[in-house]
Amino acid sequence: MTLSNLDRAEVVKRLIHPRSIAVIGASADFGKINGRPLKHLLEKGYAGRILPVNPKYREIAGMRCHPDIESLPEAADLAIIAVPAAEVLGAVEALGRRGIRAAVIFSSGFGEMGAAGRAREEALAQRARECGVVLCGPNCLGFINAFDKVYATFSQYADGETGPGPIAFVTQSGAFGTAIAALVRQRGLGLGYFINTGNEADLGFSELMGSVIEDPRIRVAAGYLEGLEDGASLVRLAQRCQELGKPLVLTKVGRMASGARAAASHTGALAVEDAVFDAVIRQYGVLRARNEEQMLDMLEALSQPRTAAGNGLGMATQSGGAGVMMADRAEEMGLAVPELAPATRARLTEVMPAFGAMGNPVDVTGQFVARPELLRESVVALMDDPGVHVGIVWLQLMTAHVDVLVRIFGEIQARTDKPFFVCWVAAPQEALRRLRALGIVAYTAGERAVEAAAALARWNAFRQRAAAAGRQALRPAALPALPTDLRDGVQPTVQATEWLRAAGVPMAPVALAHDEDQAVALWRAAGGPVALKIESPDITHKTEVGGVLLKLDDEAAVRGGFATLMQRAAAAEPAARLHGVVVQGMAQGHVELVVGVQRDSVFGMVVMVGIGGVLVEVLKDVAFRRAPFDEREALQMLCELRMGALLDGVRGQSAVDRNAIAQMLAGLSRWAAAMQQRLAELDLNPVLVGPDGPVAVDCVMVLREQHTGSEAGG
Repeated sequence: MTLSNLDRAEVVKRLIHPRSIAVIGASADFGKINGRPLKHLLEKGYAGRILPVNPKYREIAGMRCHPDIESLPEAADLAIIAVPAAEVLGAVEALGRRGIRAAVIFSSGFGEMGAAGRAREEALAQRARECGVVLCGPNCLGFINAFDKVYATFSQYADGETGPGPIAFVTQSGAFGTAIAALVRQRGLGLGYFINTGNEADLGFSELMGSVIEDPRIRVAAGYLEGLEDGASLVRLAQRCQELGKPLVLTKVGRMASGARAAASHTGALAVEDAVFDAVIRQYGVLRARNEEQMLDMLEALSQPRTAAGNGLGMATQSGGAGVMMADRAEEMGLAVPELAPATRARLTEVMPAFGAMGNPVDVTGQFVARPELLRESVVALMDDPGVHVGIVWLQLMTAHVDVLVRIFGEIQARTDKPFFVCWVAAPQEALRRLRALGIVAYTAGERAVEAAAALARWNAFRQRAAAAGRQALRPAALPALPTDLRDGVQPTVQATEWLRAAGVPMAPVALAHDEDQAVALWRAAGGPVALKIESPDITHKTEVGGVLLKLDDEAAVRGGFATLMQRAAAAEPAARLHGVVVQGMAQGHVELVVGVQRDSVFGMVVMVGIGGVLVEVLKDVAFRRAPFDEREALQMLCELRMGALLDGVRGQSAVDRNAIAQMLAGLSRWAAAMQQRLAELDLNPVLVGPDGPVAVDCVMVLREQHTGSEAGG
């Protein structure tokens, strides 16, 4: 019995919030993996019914133990399966017969064990679908729902204090996820949910997180990823997090992995797995942490209820050097360090010592030890400045003054509604504990505090942009009419150009010459200098074989050029099919871009823009987005280019119209989304941009029908 989407969502909800739990393979030895869930459920005070199953026992810890699944007195909301791998399939079948619809599987010996294990896992997933049983795992630590005291886990994290908090944490790694959970506990932040997805034979990261973020007690979502197959589900999760106003922070390993594929287009060569992942999650407002410590720093900033209305950072320090260091990092992170308003400076003059600094950062010196009001009043004045949206107070040591400082920070907290963080280097642990008890975010290093402030500002900026863009969903363009005899592979330049022009993409006119006479006639019709380019489905990077000639403007040059290109191509690629030479009037533009589309196996259609030319794959100055997107998102792409200043005019060149480029990118993205089942790669290089806007002068389009039922573009 296959579950409907609505039924499945309800089953997942009951899995996480079960009123009764059956433990299959339960042990009376609470030190064993199959005994630890019972230990935790009993010791932590789970209020639901616990149903141990094991023919070896008549009772465990005073509870009746049932000999098999069939003899259970009720269909539990959740089954914990802790039996050898060979017995798991039979257990799932028995659960289905008994009407138990959800299971978490601790057992290993599946996909992590190679080909035989993968086959066993696929058979398990298929049988579970047939039986209508939803699975978490196998090969997982299980999960904790701290709100309801559900401990469907054998994780050592459950041995300590696991009081609920505002963070939902879902991890693909058991051991590393446990380490992160322990760090969360150290900081006193609190996990409402801890879930390890294991091998994800059925339930995956996004579906499980999507269920727990609906809990109003959860303020922030955090995840650890080792891989991703269903990009569409992650996008839907990110969109739902945005609707709920709950930030999603991800740490994903494999940032530097070389995922470049052999491809006809520059887009395909540059679209390495992590670059695309990073761009797409940024597109949908997801924050990415480099490692576990940065994740915790972000979670600490995002768990507090205050928002940053802008990206202005105000800093008050005990050290001028620390202020400079943090200001440098702020600029690198995209934060502004604004000059303080005259009214703010006047207020600071009234309280600051003569040798202090009243700029931003404000250097309050060590005088505040003798005069606590100096620190309090200067920070309050700083936070009241209209250009400051988030503040950081930096100090060090001060072990003998913990009581005074904690009191001052509490008073500052009460006198401002803007977020501010305390960066206390070499802080006594007692000081950090007391600050966090007051709801004050505290760090022990300046750059970490700045990076956390940047995360808070980025999240709120994304929400503001999303609100300004409105709730109207972007839809792909209408699917273009394609010939019924269309073949996969590189498409003829003239045909590809016509399709793109019909979709609204500005394309320079092209025509195909089969011989020298046709080339000359097309040159005459162009009325000016032309470019000649070899036309072959087997030669996609024409310049690499000398297959492009520019600025030809007389009959002899055109005739000779045609012959030269055919000879060069034949010499360089003897097996290549040569269809002739493309004749194209010379286009104008002083900025070269590369624009492309790649059908990504995870996220579907991905659009790229970058600084073009023959060195595009060396410079790698590119930005990606998942299609479709609007002009606002396209403008954000242009802002990400390191050499984006070229668009604004350098060395006497005039600025180009960024809005016209954004319109081209957004239109291309809608067409690409409509073409997902057919388009594999598209390369427009160069796209020349001048006073009249962008125009693409070279096109490589590869079609390859997608036969799988992928949801990557959904």
